[in-house]
Amino acid sequence: MSAAPALALEGVHKSFGRNEVLRGIDLALASHEVVCLIGASGSGKSTLLRCVNLLEPIDAGRIAVGGTEITEPRVDLNAVRRRIGIVFQAFNLFPHMSVLRNVTLAPTRALGLSRAEAEGRALELLERFGLADKRDEYPDRLSGGQQQRVAIVRALAMRPELMLLDEVTSALDPELVAEVLNVVRELAESGMTMLIATHEMSFARDIADRVCFLDAGLILEQGDPEEIFTAPREPRTQQFLQRIIDAGRL
Repeated sequence: MSAAPALALEGVHKSFGRNEVLRGIDLALASHEVVCLIGASGSGKSTLLRCVNLLEPIDAGRIAVGGTEITEPRVDLNAVRRRIGIVFQAFNLFPHMSVLRNVTLAPTRALGLSRAEAEGRALELLERFGLADKRDEYPDRLSGGQQQRVAIVRALAMRPELMLLDEVTSALDPELVAEVLNVVRELAESGMTMLIATHEMSFARDIADRVCFLDAGLILEQGDPEEIFTAPREPRTQQFLQRIIDAGRL
């Protein structure tokens, strides 16, 4: 038997009032696969990620992680979230805690690690991503790029099976984008399974195993990055990418 997908969405619908944001999403990720979601603002990318992490309840369909359905009614939400890391465009660091405490809080509280174990794990990750000298700093003393890297490290400290990245560079000054994208690139090269919503088209083209174009709550087209970016089939995908090219972003 073949292994279950790392992530599977089947017929996922989500509405906010009368606004149907996701209109039947079918998507599966294999272990170690990197999938980038592209599309205009409002196409449903962020909502899809929030549904996968159960921050938003779905209205219909099912979601499974590693073959376990996480949208069934009796699911332990906290147990699910321990398996899935999510990083938002806003860094969401605790301003009154040092970098080290930000990274060790969840492993000690949610995983039951001792402080020494959690700090050992945190320091290893901070070293890996060039942040070891910031361990005792507070978030307001860091650049935006450093804060976002700490947010990624904080998610990784839980050793998730799956990472969700929601426009992690959109709040950054242009010169800080590269340092965060380099972290994501290293994660991809290390085999982390990732679902990434991004406006960075060149990055998506470079890093993704597969690109999905969302439009009005549907995956309108998906495929190999070169195929999507050089020869999209759908007129709406062609229109979207032409606007990106005209804006000098691809």
